[in-house]
Amino acid sequence: MYMYGLLDLSLGGYILATFILTQITIAAVTLYLHRCQAHKAIDLHPIVSHFFRLWLWLTTGQNTKAWAAIHRKHHARCETEDDPHSPQVLGLGKVMREGAELYQKEAVNEETLRKYGHGTPNDWIENTLYTPYNYLGIAIMFVVDLLLFGVPGITIWAIQMVWIPFWAAGVINGVGHYYGYRNFECPDAATNILPLGLFIGGEELHNNHHTFGTSAKFSVKWYEFDIGWGYLKVLGWLKLAKVNRVAPKLVREDSRQHIDMATLTAIVNNRYQVLAQYSRDVVKPIWKAERAKAEAAMADLLKRARRGLFRDERLLKGVDKERLQKALAENEMLRKVQEFRERLQQLWQNASLSRDELVAALRKWCEEAEATGIRVLQDFARSLRGVVPQAA
Repeated sequence: MYMYGLLDLSLGGYILATFILTQITIAAVTLYLHRCQAHKAIDLHPIVSHFFRLWLWLTTGQNTKAWAAIHRKHHARCETEDDPHSPQVLGLGKVMREGAELYQKEAVNEETLRKYGHGTPNDWIENTLYTPYNYLGIAIMFVVDLLLFGVPGITIWAIQMVWIPFWAAGVINGVGHYYGYRNFECPDAATNILPLGLFIGGEELHNNHHTFGTSAKFSVKWYEFDIGWGYLKVLGWLKLAKVNRVAPKLVREDSRQHIDMATLTAIVNNRYQVLAQYSRDVVKPIWKAERAKAEAAMADLLKRARRGLFRDERLLKGVDKERLQKALAENEMLRKVQEFRERLQQLWQNASLSRDELVAALRKWCEEAEATGIRVLQDFARSLRGVVPQAA
């Protein structure tokens, strides 16, 4: 009993217990700290919120205000010198090895807390227990694990303690801004690490999240699985959570071909989906066709320039930028579709034009795209005419 604790589980039982305990921790991080506190994408029942606060105190010693403030600053200053943990600035190795230390350093930055920490708990228990005695909770968790699981409880406790520093502070903040696939060309380097994740609560769909920061749901493709969204649906069914917003959807009416203010508004609101469709339906087939008919040297250049063609130009560095410029200089078709993409982006980047001028610019863009004779570009322009605002 003393060796194996009050529960005296089998090896499989200890593994299952560890998995359940770490899932509760990641659920607390992704639902309470991230989607609820940092982004206000959901509302949680007070009982659920306080359970998660207590659990995080026991397993991480994390302060809600500091976590939310650091994460908001990360979004606001992403991939700049002011980003608390950008691997693009600090290097992937540093963020992976020292992710928790980077959080601790920023957590004592009073300017960060003051500017970005608004709307987080400021009650008696936060100010008199959770914040000043953050390591007490971790010590209590150690005693509880030891009593319940005996000597194996020490290993379980250690895994609980490293779970968030490794997966969240290291993998998500590091790999999630360095390697992976991108559904959308958001203005930072965020990537989706895997379409399926059971260990980090849906946080692995980081490109989706950075594109739609206030969405309660992180998955957007049919093959992507956000387990945090699954937990949230269960809490919603129990009337313990409410979703405030999710990512907008691109809606079309094929019979609608008149471009007006509603068309412009719908396109701007869904600009990342529009650009993703442009890359998929225009740039990609043109790139494949041009490469297929090119001579060996040009085909090799187009192959090497692929990354630049599909990545936001602001994120391109060194050799990728050079390859793109060379490919565009030597291929008129790709240069043309690239120019049309840049002009389309200017519709939501140009703050100097009035709404009426932007509508006129959109009409002109569609008319000129349809006049190019490039079938895929013509089809895309016609599809834009049918974009309508999403129903409430």
